[in-house]
Amino acid sequence: MAEAKSGSLSLEKFTFDESWEEKRKRAERIVKILMETHPREKLLIGDPYRTLIHCIISQRMRDEVTYKVWERLFERYGDIHRIANTPVEEMQEFLKKNGVGLWKTKGEWIVRASQIILEKYGGRVPDDIRELMNLPGIGRKCANIVLAYGFGRQAIPVDTHVNRISKRLGLAPPRVPPEKVEEYLAELIPYEKWIYVNHAMVDHGKRICNPIRPKCNECPLRELCPYAKGLVTDADIKGKAQGSHS
Repeated sequence: MAEAKSGSLSLEKFTFDESWEEKRKRAERIVKILMETHPREKLLIGDPYRTLIHCIISQRMRDEVTYKVWERLFERYGDIHRIANTPVEEMQEFLKKNGVGLWKTKGEWIVRASQIILEKYGGRVPDDIRELMNLPGIGRKCANIVLAYGFGRQAIPVDTHVNRISKRLGLAPPRVPPEKVEEYLAELIPYEKWIYVNHAMVDHGKRICNPIRPKCNECPLRELCPYAKGLVTDADIKGKAQGSHS
């Protein structure tokens, strides 16, 4: 088994033998195919603030519901100034009436984050990942989503689709937590392609690489995928992630 490439990233945690050079070449081919298979004409969903609010609403929600609520919220409240001055209880009630899960927590996050952005940043969403993660309701995934989809920066948001597919494709070890998945992808994928990884893997996860009964026979990545070849299994991926704090 090859030794670690750098830092805390190790090849020993994978379920099959492959050098860093081989893995990097395979990763580049995978991303190229994903981008060709799941293209998007527009990556940005709006300005950084609207992207941030979208991400808060989206947590543990279906995309189609999230988008409808997000549109209704801005139709009703307009901009950051009105949202920041909305009573938390009113925002919570709005989310509850629109079928948003965790409405109480999200309502508070939306109002408090808006207030902080106005008071501390002059109404401009910060473009630093650490600053973003200090805002209520914004973890590393959401911070990267704001950077990628709000600012158009190179970032790799790791949601459930990216986490699952990266591990099935053998681009990250099966039991590492999402923040480690991000590190492995950043090591293996060319920097200029990072912004495409999330949307391509999300689309791939919805259409082909489903959580249950993935359509391996239809998959354009079949010949590059250790999961399709039985080298990585769902049993390998399940269980508590190594190094996870959850």
